[in-house]
Amino acid sequence: MPTVIASTSADLVLPPTDQQTPTAAVVQAPEAQPLDTALADMHLLLEQHGYVVVVYPASVSTAQEQRMFAIRAMLESDRIALLRSDLPPLGVAALVRQLRQLSVCDFSAGVIASAARLLAHYVYAGAVLNSVTRLDRVPVSLRTHAKSWLPGSQFAVLAGPNPRLHRIGTSAEVLSGPDFATQLVVAGGQASAEWVTGTLAPAWQVQGVQEAALPADSARWWGTPKLAEFAAFLPDVSVLYQLVASVRRARCHWCSLELIGDRCGFCSAPLTLPEPENLPRALNPT
Repeated sequence: MPTVIASTSADLVLPPTDQQTPTAAVVQAPEAQPLDTALADMHLLLEQHGYVVVVYPASVSTAQEQRMFAIRAMLESDRIALLRSDLPPLGVAALVRQLRQLSVCDFSAGVIASAARLLAHYVYAGAVLNSVTRLDRVPVSLRTHAKSWLPGSQFAVLAGPNPRLHRIGTSAEVLSGPDFATQLVVAGGQASAEWVTGTLAPAWQVQGVQEAALPADSARWWGTPKLAEFAAFLPDVSVLYQLVASVRRARCHWCSLELIGDRCGFCSAPLTLPEPENLPRALNPT
């Protein structure tokens, strides 16, 4: 069975792009599920799939994050990866879907888990906000904070991969976007998504626009409920496969799982490169 991908809310599980893309499991919040039930559910996932990769936004509650680490510790399992992402919630949802696509490919669980950091650099996630006064996850100048008090102000904010902020209506400028083919997913909230679909999507030359429900964590992440969130992502599994397969693989020195990049997705141990054999013994301590 393929490695199962999980997240912390059902609204972070976007519809599949094809019939081969599996759904994701949902790790419930403590107030929604007793601990013994949560333990049983996780144990069942491990029995059915072998490995579980949980991806969740940094805005998730402290109680839910602590619950996940407690479950992993109580099950004494090294087959559960807990991956906290700095992407906004809708960006996390796009990333979760990409990992679901890759989970049915011939990659090991370790490669899939460590691929999350790589793929996050190719997700252009942002939002249209009516105010940035409580936005603390993207750098905002004092002058911009002051302008956000003006009636009718709207801001387009790109959280990653390169944070940017643009006040809508002040110029013809549009946020810098990806230089590769993407699709766009849009989640309308209490702010209009018209600028995203009518201005941003054509400027970024996206191949398609999909609508989704606004994740529950989005208002907390962006600091306001008056927003419309968007994320541009690589939709083609063959492109995702080539991207991940092109990265050199290594073996984690701690848990022995395969990894790509500089850190293991399961145990978080950093990659240790082999020491050059031609160094003098004095510079090559044991």
